[in-house]
Amino acid sequence: MRGVRWRRAVSQAGRSAAVWGVSTLTMLVLAGILPDFRLQSADGASATTIATTAAVGAGVFGVLSALAWPLLVRLLLLVPALVLGLLVFFLNGSLLLLALRLNPSGQSEAAPETAVIVAAVMSAVASATGGALAVRDDDAYRRRLYRLADRRRRGGAACPVTPGTVFLQLDGVGHDVLAAAVRKGLMPTVAGWLGSAPQQGRGQGRAGSGAPRASHRLTRWHTDWSSQTGASQLGILHGSNHDVPAFRWYEKDTGEVMVCNRPTSAAELQRRAVERTGDGGLLSADGASRGNLFSGGADEQALVLSIATRRRSRETRSRSGYFAYFSDPANAVRTALSFVAEVGRESGQSTRARLRHERPRVGRGGLYPLVRAFATVVERDVVVAAVMGDMLAGRTAVYADLVAYDEVAHHSGPLGRDTEQVLGRLDRALALIENVAEHAPRPYRIVVLSDHGQSPGETFRARYGLTLGDLVRAGCGLAVPRKAERTHSGAEARAAVRAALRRPVEESGERHRPAGRRSEPIVLASGNLGLISFPDVPHRMSKEEIDARHPALLTTLANHPGIGFLLVRSEEHGGVVLGAYGAEIPLDQLDRTPGPLAAFGPGAADAVRRTHSFPHTADIMVNSFHDPADGEVLAFEEQIGSHGGLGGAQARPFLLSPLALSAPVEDDEELIGAEHVHRVLRRWLRESHGPQVPLETAPEERAA
Repeated sequence: MRGVRWRRAVSQAGRSAAVWGVSTLTMLVLAGILPDFRLQSADGASATTIATTAAVGAGVFGVLSALAWPLLVRLLLLVPALVLGLLVFFLNGSLLLLALRLNPSGQSEAAPETAVIVAAVMSAVASATGGALAVRDDDAYRRRLYRLADRRRRGGAACPVTPGTVFLQLDGVGHDVLAAAVRKGLMPTVAGWLGSAPQQGRGQGRAGSGAPRASHRLTRWHTDWSSQTGASQLGILHGSNHDVPAFRWYEKDTGEVMVCNRPTSAAELQRRAVERTGDGGLLSADGASRGNLFSGGADEQALVLSIATRRRSRETRSRSGYFAYFSDPANAVRTALSFVAEVGRESGQSTRARLRHERPRVGRGGLYPLVRAFATVVERDVVVAAVMGDMLAGRTAVYADLVAYDEVAHHSGPLGRDTEQVLGRLDRALALIENVAEHAPRPYRIVVLSDHGQSPGETFRARYGLTLGDLVRAGCGLAVPRKAERTHSGAEARAAVRAALRRPVEESGERHRPAGRRSEPIVLASGNLGLISFPDVPHRMSKEEIDARHPALLTTLANHPGIGFLLVRSEEHGGVVLGAYGAEIPLDQLDRTPGPLAAFGPGAADAVRRTHSFPHTADIMVNSFHDPADGEVLAFEEQIGSHGGLGGAQARPFLLSPLALSAPVEDDEELIGAEHVHRVLRRWLRESHGPQVPLETAPEERAA
């Protein structure tokens, strides 16, 4: 035993000396390259003196970084994330300047801006050197992991021996996209879990007899009509997404527009879900929530939107997860450099798309390169580090969201080289988490899932020259932008208004407006789902009321080639689906006569009927056109990869689960809706942890 400890000490000392030597050499090279950084006095110095100065400076800088950096990062938790990324460089430079001042030779100096560059390069080189030397040293790797685990445990109780569960959400990755990436070899970690040839069955893929090494099964599930993160994650984590008709919608009783990724809205939606179910959420038993919209009832929360508005404390700090990652200056520098590289990558990819005149295409300028880099680099690194810390601390259940693919696919499209690169990097994150699981104090089962997919297609505005809001205004006889007026759709809408009113509408004068003081309609978009509300009417308007007020509106919308169907309340039938050529199908007849819903496949009728029952469903729900042949939809937002409504791959996410857990559904069943996924995940937690995980609330209790 004493010999083993001696070998470990010698190995650690050797690595430290190697890192110190490389850092010294790096400082010497930089001193020769950068004019404002020198390691000698103005009168010159011997080579020995310069080398000694560099060695002392590198050593002091390393010690200061190790001792001061964790404290500095903890003090900076109040700083916004993007600002913190910039401060990393300046703080590192300040530490280097201090190291030079403490150098006994007194001969070294650097301009402040040069110190920033030198410190960044030295941190990156030292990190790379240490990692390269320890890559094959399992003992060293294990010791680093356990040191992190000790910090996370902070003297807590002994870790249970039952398996923990990690739920990793790959935001926006559809079932078919994942399967294609595995076939192309883009995701070797996932391919290894599935075996060499996972079979694809009805709603579920299982490893066949030819893949004995498979450890996971791949299951397809179907979203609700609102195929977006807010509805799906609320249902998955809290067991209810009742009354979430879209990503954004107008509530007449409060006069507020709810937006799922707005902190105040997320907090309110979580409160409503907990009130409806009477349960804290999926993660109530020793859980951790990382990078999510909602907490799931977890004790440990970081980067969770629904707690961002609470009074700041150690437990509710939404950005507290940054400390676990940025407490290591090498991590901070590496992420910052990767951030810059990602900005450059996006600029190159968008330029290539413009030069090749790729279609469809949306604008990718402004702040988008920074937003993309934050989602694909900073958020990924911080969330993965938080998950690693949770596993090493022995947490019972962890749920984390990685948003990288979803962000890129919105602007680059869900299929193509840009998004394939992102999938490859996500697979490497999964491999890292799997590696850490081998060193955790308890066994872990890794479940990977998505909240929705994405459907390709150009935007509604790109195809028709006007937005959904323009079309609604034209159908109401209201003024629209002159450019939209001249489009074919705008001209047809004006003609429909004239015909419905049986009177001419002056081209250059005042258009007809019904008598009385009436506010203009509110038109909101959630991917290829549109919502139209009339705020001056306190209740949900019926088809009959809308026709009396705006005789041409519903006809204009239903007959537009870019619109698939409408949902409106009906005084005669309760609710009806409207389509082109006068199609009007009552909701209770959709199973026999799907009408406009036929192109959207089985399950569309149930999804529409469920949304119709929500208290805050809009006066008019509009779903875009969908082409079943190529899966395309038309987004009402500026996105060429979209989700939020019905049509195509956006409604077909995946669930990748260990074979050690029970099958999500029986062979003759399908997994439909986020609430159903919640019940499956809760069942799995009970299989692993027993009675400490409460049973899911019964459906009849949730509806009460």
